[in-house]
Amino acid sequence: MTTMIEAAKTGKALEIVSRTAELEGVHVSRLIEGLTEGTIVIPANNIHDISKPVAIGSGMTIKINANIGSSGDIESTEVELEKLKVAVAFGAHTVMDLSTGSLWETILGRIMERSPVPIGTVPLYQVFGKAIREGKDVSDITEEEIFSAVENHCRMGVDYLTLHCGVTERALQLLKAQGRKLGIVSRGGSLLAEWMEKRGKENPLYEHFDRLIEILHEYDVTFSLGDGLRPGCLADASDQAQIEELISLGELQKRSHDAGVQVMIEGPGHVQLDKIAENIKMQKSLCNNAPFYVLGPIVTDIAPGYDHITSAIGGALAGWFGADFLCYVTPAEHLRLPNVDDVKTGVISARIAAHAADIARGTRGAIEPDILMAEARNNFDWEAQYDLAMDPLTARKERNEALPSDSDVCSMCGHLCALKTTRRAFKKNREKRKS
Repeated sequence: MTTMIEAAKTGKALEIVSRTAELEGVHVSRLIEGLTEGTIVIPANNIHDISKPVAIGSGMTIKINANIGSSGDIESTEVELEKLKVAVAFGAHTVMDLSTGSLWETILGRIMERSPVPIGTVPLYQVFGKAIREGKDVSDITEEEIFSAVENHCRMGVDYLTLHCGVTERALQLLKAQGRKLGIVSRGGSLLAEWMEKRGKENPLYEHFDRLIEILHEYDVTFSLGDGLRPGCLADASDQAQIEELISLGELQKRSHDAGVQVMIEGPGHVQLDKIAENIKMQKSLCNNAPFYVLGPIVTDIAPGYDHITSAIGGALAGWFGADFLCYVTPAEHLRLPNVDDVKTGVISARIAAHAADIARGTRGAIEPDILMAEARNNFDWEAQYDLAMDPLTARKERNEALPSDSDVCSMCGHLCALKTTRRAFKKNREKRKS
């Protein structure tokens, strides 16, 4: 079956590409060009009917992803479906199901049925999670089981897969030689590292990457080449292991794209504010300008409970400097499994970061809502302000808690409203000039 890239290379657009161009408000030729160059991806499994497909990459608005999913300790299909509903309602462009418990297949199946947006997963969670629940050792997992898990997720209709193909023997050697404060913080990366160390073998996802290409090609699934050696604290940012992994991912991106399979690259989670620009530049250079998907990044390690803020700060800068896709971070990061309220907060925080970056980048139409908001505020048009707000319900609730809904001011300034004062002042000056 012809993939989106293969069609684009002949100057043609598959139906999903044409539909995405319409939703993105761009000419389809722009998406054909980006797919051909590998600078744009459209995550869409050819057996999954997506009503809200998205284009991620060069020239597109910055997209955001919301991670949901259960753990072995807390499992509920209904809760995860509610998280999906909230994430989409508040503006997530894609959702990843990171479920790791025994109900993962039921949960993912229901999410696939309900989701209007693309869905991503991490197949390694299921194959290693099942083994550990059964009392097996990580090293008991066979290579065949790993590849079967990947194929199973594709058959279920998943649109993009996080696969930690860059966790190589050389990268692990560099990590051990240099040392880290926090070692490997990626679940998938750490499980692969344990498998490799105990077996004394190369990462099968790297060694047999062509087999992965064949599987994903059949379903036109997008690679999200995972940052299995991403830094989990500022002290480990931009170390040799992270950069070695990125070099490998760049090589794999080219192989995959040449074979007609889309690729985006995942980026670091914890980065100092002044190092974000160089991280983006390095990724774009080493990975052939493939779309860059970053977690946050988080810019300080000492704000547990507020990491939606630390990540929004980093995400805004990352987007400004060229990141294409922001993975949200919730207040629960580093502390517990996110609940429904955390999902909402994480999505809104990431949207703020992405929107601020789009404005800074001069993305077409990005600043228009802000201009309309200024006009609505100047006109004391509260209904218009609510409509323009990223979270209309919260905006309305916060204002109406203090004053009647028909009041023309808010309780911050009340009768000392600065806009009203300005109007009086300018009105008086106009009257003086007339006289």
